[in-house]
Amino acid sequence: MKHLFSNLLFKVFIAIVLGIVLGLYLPESINRIFSTFNAFFGQFLSFSIPLIIMGLIMPAISDLGKGAGKLLLITAAIAYGSTLFSGFMTYFITSGIFPELLASHVNDVAQIGSSVPELTPYFSITIPPALDVMTSLVLAFVIGLGLSYQEKSSLKLVVKDFEKIIMQLIENVIVPLLPLFILGIFASMSFSGKVFSILSVFINIIGVIFALHIILLLLQYTIAGIVTKQNPFKLLLTMMPAYFTALGTQSSAATIPVTLEQTLKNGVSEKIAGFVIPLCATIHLSGSTMKITACAIALMILHGIPFDFTLFAGFIFMLGIAMVAAPGVPGGAIMAAVGILQSMLGFNEEMIGLMIALYIAMDSFGTACNVTGDGAIALVVDRITKAKLVA
Repeated sequence: MKHLFSNLLFKVFIAIVLGIVLGLYLPESINRIFSTFNAFFGQFLSFSIPLIIMGLIMPAISDLGKGAGKLLLITAAIAYGSTLFSGFMTYFITSGIFPELLASHVNDVAQIGSSVPELTPYFSITIPPALDVMTSLVLAFVIGLGLSYQEKSSLKLVVKDFEKIIMQLIENVIVPLLPLFILGIFASMSFSGKVFSILSVFINIIGVIFALHIILLLLQYTIAGIVTKQNPFKLLLTMMPAYFTALGTQSSAATIPVTLEQTLKNGVSEKIAGFVIPLCATIHLSGSTMKITACAIALMILHGIPFDFTLFAGFIFMLGIAMVAAPGVPGGAIMAAVGILQSMLGFNEEMIGLMIALYIAMDSFGTACNVTGDGAIALVVDRITKAKLVA
């Protein structure tokens, strides 16, 4: 029971239910308290995002230069390519399916939004970010690359300490407050009458994304099977213990021992598996990219925001970088992605809240897709490198 109440997904579920009930039955004066909290938390979140980006990306990129040579480049290139493939596949499929699937919901939300006043906070506090999102992203990349070529650097120690601070911020402040933030979002939507349209959208989106996860894993292992000349279905079946372990842990890092064991059973050499699996646990995020891309498209359609391939191409490329080494806590990847959702796609506070709720609702499946795909990457890298192993 204690484990259940500490589970973030359970907390988000309770927050959604409470938000709906409170929005329906409490007076406006009480619901405005939640709007006031959301206004403050939204400002604090905007302030924190550039710091989160720098705190996660700088140490992750600096660590990639530790003498791994060609094996590192091959693995990183395949992992990033898999992440991009997932993002673009998701874009083309969902941009074709979602407009028709969500058409009725768009009309419902538009009609409700034009006839019902929104809850306003009692007061608001402006907290300007120290850097904008793109500046922090580029700066993190430049510093991380520079440090990756240095064996000993005092700045690298500072970057590592900064990473610890940021992870403490995420784990001890932002993630614990997310359920209350989501409660406020759903209380506001419930008060305005939009919540039931949104919930029906959630069900449609989750169903489509789950189907896409299955398609992606089948494609990944079909490619791995062709490269290694093995039965792709047998390879995928061998990785199922890792898939189901990730469903429970919601963490790629926590699933590494099981992923490694099943990858070895698929015939990958011990040295390759021991290098690729831990690395891909931090840089291969095909399942997470799929969820964020699909949910972003759905919410933009729902809110009548125009988008095109050029916009999402840039977004997907940046998303693959922004989520590198997202911390091994539930919801870490979406926190790293919030900045580019705001800066590149123009998401507002309500849309960010819905993105977080949707992402966490599917966090287990995205993580399971990530780690299972790591096994396919290990198979391909093992085949490419053969006996040319890095000590």
